[in-house]
Amino acid sequence: MAKNLKPVALLLLMLNLCMYVILAIIGGWAVNIAIDRGFILGPGLRLPAHFHPIFFPIGNWATGFFVVFSLLAGVVGIASGFVGFTHIRHWSYHSLQPAAIIGLIAWALTVLAMGLACQEISLDRRNAKLGTMEAFTIVLTATQLFYVLAIHGGSRGPVPVERPHAVS
Repeated sequence: MAKNLKPVALLLLMLNLCMYVILAIIGGWAVNIAIDRGFILGPGLRLPAHFHPIFFPIGNWATGFFVVFSLLAGVVGIASGFVGFTHIRHWSYHSLQPAAIIGLIAWALTVLAMGLACQEISLDRRNAKLGTMEAFTIVLTATQLFYVLAIHGGSRGPVPVERPHAVS
């Protein structure tokens, strides 16, 4: 494997892990706000006519979906960071596969959250912390892709083949 991409992958991994942790923290804060300030219905009252199943009192109509998918992307991204550290430590063909697949899953969820962040930006009226969460999501989309490309670029070389031992 190409050893010259190992420091690049490690730098991107640490950057992404820190950003995914911040994304998950802000997402958890937004979910807490939604739980604390959401709809409260008393006995005999009905749901409002335009009830939104993912209601967030901060932000706009895209906020609920954006927060949920960002929180998912943050948690999977943190898991990607832990698996990535194992791959960086071993830097072998066998540790590449789990790191690459969970990195791609985290990137796919981040791309989905980025699309919702762009929708939320276009709808306007949002909280400053949600703006930070949107910025982190957009930056993470690029840096997670570069991380996955860096660990794949480092995998160039001979693939180990396992052969059964000859019995004589």
